[in-house]
Amino acid sequence: MNEQKRIYLSPPHMSGNERKYIDEAFETNWIAPLGPHIDAFEKEIAEYAGVNDAAAVSSGTAAIHLALQLLGVSEGDIVFCSSFTFVASANPIRYLGAEPVFIDSEPETWNISPQALQLAIEDAAREGSLPKAVIVVHLYGQSAKMSEILAICNHYEIPVIEDAAESLGSTYKGKPSGSFGKFGIYSFNGNKIITTSGGGMLVSNDVELLRKGRFLATQARDLASHYQHSSMGYNYRMSNVLAGIGRAQLEVLNDRVQARRNVFEKYQESFSGIRGFDFMPELEHTRSNRWLTALTIDEQETGITIPFLLEALAAENIEARPVWKPLHMQPLFENSRFYAHSEGEPVCERLFKSGICLPSGSSMTVVDQVRVVDCIHDVIKKSAGKSAQTA
Repeated sequence: MNEQKRIYLSPPHMSGNERKYIDEAFETNWIAPLGPHIDAFEKEIAEYAGVNDAAAVSSGTAAIHLALQLLGVSEGDIVFCSSFTFVASANPIRYLGAEPVFIDSEPETWNISPQALQLAIEDAAREGSLPKAVIVVHLYGQSAKMSEILAICNHYEIPVIEDAAESLGSTYKGKPSGSFGKFGIYSFNGNKIITTSGGGMLVSNDVELLRKGRFLATQARDLASHYQHSSMGYNYRMSNVLAGIGRAQLEVLNDRVQARRNVFEKYQESFSGIRGFDFMPELEHTRSNRWLTALTIDEQETGITIPFLLEALAAENIEARPVWKPLHMQPLFENSRFYAHSEGEPVCERLFKSGICLPSGSSMTVVDQVRVVDCIHDVIKKSAGKSAQTA
């Protein structure tokens, strides 16, 4: 049995100041899904993102659901969405009875391809069924090509929802990720760069729509002395206790971004001489929070498969993961339309076959990272030895 301590992919990293805010919530008895920490957390996130307002909710998924509903998405509508992402980006489309159309990635960011998006929208325009929204995901902290994407969507007056669940703290041309679209969403799940254990945030410059979003997130209770409801609502508001945790986490966000960038740079330096190891790019004029260090490994160049490497790391009690399986390849969405970046193998399918995410926590010690690096180098050496024997 391996007695070495477990190295996790992306564990929570508390600052130590969370207890102050939690104690305040208990001392003042603000334990409900309302209170001063929620108000303050919303204001602080809005200021950080450079937007007019923010609404704290129970998850990033809830934030996407609300954004779609606020944009009028309903049964029979079409919503375009990045294919190379976690299922939570697209599930809310189905919540509303709408149909997702998935868009391939492009190589420079691994995010939604403006070229494929343009083709999909042109087809939709010819068919007379333009999408009600486009969900753009900023994968692993790297911003998508927002200038090109917004130029296309604005031309057709299609609103953009930025799924910035993985990219809080990242910037695109100097502006915070999540601040470009009609709505932006953040996630504070336990594995994210900052966490409230579970929670999310919906942000926008449209203060009136966000006011309506809070109304829907609080069971859509009408203004009356009794309980009256004219619209269907949801139990989506964040608790005051969790908002307090979020406030403490937000205070150290910039430190957490730098720590994860340092982890990425150490990996990059450690494998710089290995042919067939290619790290997720950082587009010019962007700054990724490097939420996860992701790379592709060319099996032909290295003789290493992703399943074999994952197994070797697991044997050393090290958690690593494949990159996201594209949504158009998922059984849940097997009948959904998909637009590729170019002819040949779709970019996101190629990335899925060869991509891996390494442990990237902001609390990761140098000793732990060396352990990961040494394990991978050992796999490389063994693979090289086998190749030499069969040559």
